[in-house]
Amino acid sequence: SIRTITYRLKTMTKTTTTTLKETAARCCKKVYIGTAVLPKPLFIYDHDDDIESKSGDDPPPIIKCATINPVEATDPHHSTPAKPTRYARTLFSEFNSLVIEHHLKWTPLVHSLPWPFHPEHAAAPPPARFGKYDFHHVDALVDYALLQNPQMHIKGHVLVWHVTSPPFLEDLPASQVRSHLKRHIFTTMGHFRGRIRMWDVVNESLASDGTLVENVFYTKLGPGYIEECFRWAHEADPGAFLIYNDNKVEGCGNEEEEAPNQAKSDGFYALLKSLVEKGVPVHGAGMQAHFNAGGVGKRQRCPTPAMVKRQIRRIGDLGLMVNISEMDVRVSKLPAGPGNDCDDSDVEMNVRTVAQTQIYRDILSAALSEPAFHGIWLWGFTDRHTWVNNFYYDDSPLIFDEKYNKKSSYYGVKIALETLCPGGRVGELTGGENASCLLEKNVDDEGMKWGYQWIQPEP
Repeated sequence: SIRTITYRLKTMTKTTTTTLKETAARCCKKVYIGTAVLPKPLFIYDHDDDIESKSGDDPPPIIKCATINPVEATDPHHSTPAKPTRYARTLFSEFNSLVIEHHLKWTPLVHSLPWPFHPEHAAAPPPARFGKYDFHHVDALVDYALLQNPQMHIKGHVLVWHVTSPPFLEDLPASQVRSHLKRHIFTTMGHFRGRIRMWDVVNESLASDGTLVENVFYTKLGPGYIEECFRWAHEADPGAFLIYNDNKVEGCGNEEEEAPNQAKSDGFYALLKSLVEKGVPVHGAGMQAHFNAGGVGKRQRCPTPAMVKRQIRRIGDLGLMVNISEMDVRVSKLPAGPGNDCDDSDVEMNVRTVAQTQIYRDILSAALSEPAFHGIWLWGFTDRHTWVNNFYYDDSPLIFDEKYNKKSSYYGVKIALETLCPGGRVGELTGGENASCLLEKNVDDEGMKWGYQWIQPEP
């Protein structure tokens, strides 16, 4: 209930001093707690409190959301600031892993963001050629991260995604597409070999009905391109952990109730099963978890914890590890007022806060209860830099607010991690009023469905 969540969060905010990274280190198994990272706020101040201008000097400019303009010709050369930015301080204190959000995709590397090849020609149109890579932004990010924490785990995202592949692939014959695709995988993985040991190899190849999207790779190379990409990636770096990643595949229903996007979830499982049976070197599955708490209909609703647990379990039975790879929770489509069982004393726990906290807490608790589950990556950590505001609408989907204050959802993530710590019980949320997470069913003993406080009715 809302009162249960309020009780637990008030207790934690008063007593907890450990970070997410420190909590994960206490878990009974290896757990990655990671976030997507952008180089711009890592090196350039984005908050007034970070700036200590000398007397008489004009303060440096404050950058805005870095996902809208990930890099501009006027940006200063990436260098370590005298005082780490607030973004950097939060990143290195809270997370044991990071994933490159944007700059490691194929188009940014060779087409849309190459810089500084010819800085004096910054206004020139993007180059239309292959083979000349600019790893400047990613090198700066990766090297700085490893300098700050040599044990920082880094995940590469993404080698093959039709949405961020150079547009001029469409004009090439199949033989050249195959050649360029293979070279891209070898070039990128080879450049970061020893620094990046985990890769999202192929991303979002599935349509909503679970069949393969007829993208440029499918139309040019046929459905076997996915298998080829994994074999090339394994050849490029035999020690790398290779992942297939997709969206809206997080839940698996049962005979009583289908999960949202059940057909795509089934297609995800079937694709992975086929790859495993063919002996393709795929080691893990990434489920993105871009959730909309206010969504309605079978394509937009959030799956329940029990549905997520079932999906992870059946993929784990294939011998694969599973991670939640890009989690954020949109809430702006929910009412702004109190929830269904909230009284005046719970005013700070409005329905948006409750929904976001419960989704992070319960989905991750259910996921962590499965032996095959090994990591959580958020798609950013501060509402100041979220792709949601650029791609969808203004929202606050992450666990730190725009001023880097911890939100209730931060403590929801921490509570989930604590279920695997000494004194915790796997899948059970200890706390006031015997708080628990529904792991095997969607309705509690009192007949209340998971999320009843905030789930919206069908229109």
